[in-house]
Amino acid sequence: MNEYTYAIVFGIAVGTLSRILMLKTDYRQYPTYLHGKIIHVSLGFIAAALGAIAVPALLEQEYTAVTLLTVAATQFRDVRNMERNTLTEIDQFELVPRGKSYIEGIAISFESRNYLCVFTAFISALLYIHFILPIAILGSILCILIAMKLMSGSTIKDIAEIVPIPLKFEGAGLYVDNIYIMNIGVEERREEILKYGMGFLILPKNRDIVQTLANLGQRQAMLHDVSVSLGIFRDSGTPALTPLIKRDLVDGRVGMFILPQTRDIDLAIKIIGSVPVLESAIRLPSESKPYNGKSDE
Repeated sequence: MNEYTYAIVFGIAVGTLSRILMLKTDYRQYPTYLHGKIIHVSLGFIAAALGAIAVPALLEQEYTAVTLLTVAATQFRDVRNMERNTLTEIDQFELVPRGKSYIEGIAISFESRNYLCVFTAFISALLYIHFILPIAILGSILCILIAMKLMSGSTIKDIAEIVPIPLKFEGAGLYVDNIYIMNIGVEERREEILKYGMGFLILPKNRDIVQTLANLGQRQAMLHDVSVSLGIFRDSGTPALTPLIKRDLVDGRVGMFILPQTRDIDLAIKIIGSVPVLESAIRLPSESKPYNGKSDE
């Protein structure tokens, strides 16, 4: 048996375990189907194998073997394309779609988690070869914890305050506080909205967050997650019962109107607060040189 066999098996096991732990079905309900999970666990196994095998290849100065990692990078980009295409196809059948920005964020996260598997397996195999087993196990646990930390980002509750606000009509206009949402001309629909609807104000914590919440993709992601988690009082062909989210153009506050089947204010606030901040929506104008009165000269 090769002297590196146990190290490779250990690295593959730890890397695959890390992928399994990162593959979880949460309130976003994806991935829920069994075959989707099998695909991602299998790719995680392949990623872990590449990371673990790279260690003895480097130690034996077989540098050409490391070129397999470039093949892996190409394969993992295909994972992103697969997720993007799948979610785009099924998104058109959602009563409240995710939106392209949310889909792209999910696709990127699935690609990046395979790279985390590679790094976890690589470090685990390296520790097994150069140290005793207990140290390798402790190092592997640390790698898994770091991977779990890296896969989680900011959420809405980290950047904004969420306040419930009663819905109101001024004539045919629907408002959340003083933020105009839409015009409802049918009296029956107005009664349904007041009966089943809920309103929330999303208050940004600073000027940077104002720009982040202005992103249409970020706002659509919030509507989707709430509608998936709490249900929605509407069906196809009822545009007046469509959840909407609009912003105050003066101060950047965001007004959210939803029609949940489960009318639980505390739960709704918790779900809105758990919506991830999309990487494509993050704006940091306060860190720019012109904003701070600096120049490149």
